[in-house]
Amino acid sequence: MDRIFLYDTTLRDGQQTQGVQFSYEDKVRIVKALDHLGLDYIEGGWPGANPTDTEFFQNPPKLFNSIFTAFGMTKRIGISANNDSILASVVNSNTKSVCLVGKSNDYHVQKVLGISNDDNLNNIEESIKHLVNSGKEAIFDAEHFFDGFKSNPKYSFDCLLAAYQSKADWIVLCDTNGGTLPKEIYEIVKNIINMGIPGNKLGIHCHNDTENAVANSFAAIDAGVRQIQGTINGLGERCGNANLVSIIPTLVLKKHFNERFDVNIDKTKLKDITKLSRILDEILNRVPNKASPYVGAAAFSHKAGLHASAIIKDPKTYEHVNPSDVGNVRVIPVSNQAGKSNLLKILNESGVEIQKNDDRLYKILEEIKEKEDYGYSFDVAGASFEIFARKKLGIMPHFFSVNRYKVTMEKRENLERHFSLISEAVVSINLGDQERVSVAESLDINGKDQGPVHALSAALRKDLGPYQSFIEDMKLVDFKVRIMNGGTEAITRVLIDSEDKNGVRWSTIGVSANIIDASYDAIIDSINWKLLKEKAIPVK
Repeated sequence: MDRIFLYDTTLRDGQQTQGVQFSYEDKVRIVKALDHLGLDYIEGGWPGANPTDTEFFQNPPKLFNSIFTAFGMTKRIGISANNDSILASVVNSNTKSVCLVGKSNDYHVQKVLGISNDDNLNNIEESIKHLVNSGKEAIFDAEHFFDGFKSNPKYSFDCLLAAYQSKADWIVLCDTNGGTLPKEIYEIVKNIINMGIPGNKLGIHCHNDTENAVANSFAAIDAGVRQIQGTINGLGERCGNANLVSIIPTLVLKKHFNERFDVNIDKTKLKDITKLSRILDEILNRVPNKASPYVGAAAFSHKAGLHASAIIKDPKTYEHVNPSDVGNVRVIPVSNQAGKSNLLKILNESGVEIQKNDDRLYKILEEIKEKEDYGYSFDVAGASFEIFARKKLGIMPHFFSVNRYKVTMEKRENLERHFSLISEAVVSINLGDQERVSVAESLDINGKDQGPVHALSAALRKDLGPYQSFIEDMKLVDFKVRIMNGGTEAITRVLIDSEDKNGVRWSTIGVSANIIDASYDAIIDSINWKLLKEKAIPVK
């Protein structure tokens, strides 16, 4: 079978995303995760472009499965490849592979570079020859190729030919503006192969400006290319790049591809792809997209009662792959659209044994529907649902009770004589027959105000006595507020996502006319769920 090579550019093209800037430590962590998964190429950045990239190439992490690659551009006009200092910084970066970007669209050659078409061809030819003579694996990224081919096919092909005849190992066709559609990609790639450049020398690099980057990558594979470039979670400039987190499982699990092609990632490694996706989100301090194919928290979620009933009988009825194949899990949420099958399934998976003919199931369903009419949404707050159901069944342990809590806000003058708003929370908790009072402020470790909910959460988790060791690694990672209706009778819904040191994440909900009260309910559920899962023993 033919081999498909996977090229990751998260650390370079992905860093073009607005608001994204990787530190040296971030890059090392990402590269190790990519190498563990088994990507063929990992592009580390552009040596010399900034201090972080320079340090990264001077002290790269050791790789076991992947080829570390440096990125740069073809030589400048009027300077030989041997004397171009920018090209030299890339060639001397101690990587086995080097990827150079060059123009393949005559419009860009004239308007952006301001040189002749022949000069651009010469730049490509000399630069690739320089890489080859330096003992590097040479990759040429043909920037703006598809737009250029549509306007002037001969010149765009001449750019590819200049790289190919100079012994480039790979020639990557770039849909830089992201506006080309799958049928166009397929037909143009076929033309290029028919014109004399073999598919095993071609790669594809797509941007997602029409939401077609993944589809375009697959169209190019079907047409004959054998390398795919992309990023983790589709990170990238504007609308992002082709998402390798969607591409890789499809190549491995779908017969259309796995019966024709080999990749360096087998089913055992594939189980780590959900973890990889979430590592990047954690580094970027982003909340994972629940709707992400394969790896999202909702990717294998079955809300409708009819679906859940069928899933219990045979998961294949509503799932195109097994969630465990990609390191994800099946979720059967409970909502006002749910039936008894959803409820029974989620209770059983939570360790609650109950028979399907138990009358309490119907009573729980009825109360769920009443609560959702008020503003609750248990389908996105599984931890709160489990606590609610256990209480109704009389099997929820009682860990502690809150006597009272208070949140106040005041403006304080700091050392610079500026006023800032600070919140303070006071909480009184009973642990057995002992009362504990805790006080916390809304300032984080850097002295930045995080708001009243942060103060309340900190106070509630500050001193839980014998439970403290179970909750020390808890952190609030997302906080969402929604006003359910307007006017003086507005109801506020608060959703909180919490996470522990092992990456386990759970969601809780609170609903009230008061945002602090709703937040309090969600935080209490979060703490109780953590203690429940840690099998904490209630204080007598």
